Amino acid sequence: MYSRLLKLAPVLFGIAYLMSCSSANNKPLSIRFSSDSTAIIFSDIDPAGLGLIRNIPGVDTAHADLITVLETNADEDTTGMEHNVPGKLEVTDSTLVFRPDESFISGKNYLVVSYMNAKFASTEKIISGRLNHSVKPQQVVLKR
Repeated sequence: MYSRLLKLAPVLFGIAYLMSCSSANNKPLSIRFSSDSTAIIFSDIDPAGLGLIRNIPGVDTAHADLITVLETNADEDTTGMEHNVPGKLEVTDSTLVFRPDESFISGKNYLVVSYMNAKFASTEKIISGRLNHSVKPQQVVLKR
């Protein structure tokens, strides 16, 4: 695992850099279930970052480095823990599609964490002196 991360580090750094510095796409990343709830669709991805993702060898097996999908319990149930959802990542012409190995379960919440389109520094933050020291991921909870 560590050696795989070392091999992907330059590519992932490039993706994070391009996505954090580019102003070409001011839309926030859209993360939602597909219409039939069998997949999670990532759209409005920065074009430069999407181009880099297409060039990652074995992108379907590197999805843990790009996104994380965790199964969580319903809001009322605090007894369970989060569980990683294994699956495959597909790159289309303008989106990424995450397909789980097993179907999403009705009534469960899914926490999706992504660094795509994450912002490191905007002009407003630079001027106001409120720079972050790291890129913060976007987190979305999807309810099936």
